[in-house]
Amino acid sequence: MCRNYALFLAVLLLGLGGAFFLGMNQTVVETAPPVDITAQPEQVVIPTTLPTNTPEATMNSEFPDVNFNYTEEADADVEYVRAIQQADGTWTFHVTVRHPDTGWEDYADGWDVVLSDGQGVIRPDPSQPFTRVLFHPHENEQPFTRSQSGIVIPEWATIVTVRAHDIVHGFGGREVTVVLTTDEGTDYVVERAE
Repeated sequence: MCRNYALFLAVLLLGLGGAFFLGMNQTVVETAPPVDITAQPEQVVIPTTLPTNTPEATMNSEFPDVNFNYTEEADADVEYVRAIQQADGTWTFHVTVRHPDTGWEDYADGWDVVLSDGQGVIRPDPSQPFTRVLFHPHENEQPFTRSQSGIVIPEWATIVTVRAHDIVHGFGGREVTVVLTTDEGTDYVVERAE
């Protein structure tokens, strides 16, 4: 009798333990996030709290050597933007910038794609301070055009602003606002790749 009772308890405990283990596994499987094999490349949208035309709009302590202020002296101007939506939904921006580069001491060092109303700056490479970093002066090539592909713009965003930055004065030069749902506008064109 004692032996049957011990056997009964052992089977009961094993059954309860197995049910508990299966229940744990089932919970883990059900709560694991699904894997999206169509996900876009990782990008960072750096949120801003103010419109892009204010000095405090893009203060960013991640890059302490970069002057993110807006100043009246800033003279890196965006002259033209060609935005192309690729078949995979990503964007390529070709941005023409004019700045009186004098060499390494004063040159345009980047440009940004900013979501409407200053809601964020799109940075395809989170380790870089701008949407597109300009790595050297262009004193003998003015204006100049540089491109950035693989830009992921949220579906809800229909308007972006493109701005340029100079190493001495920061932001504050001429910006171009691009309406992504139109084919062209003042100093920009929007295309769709086929």
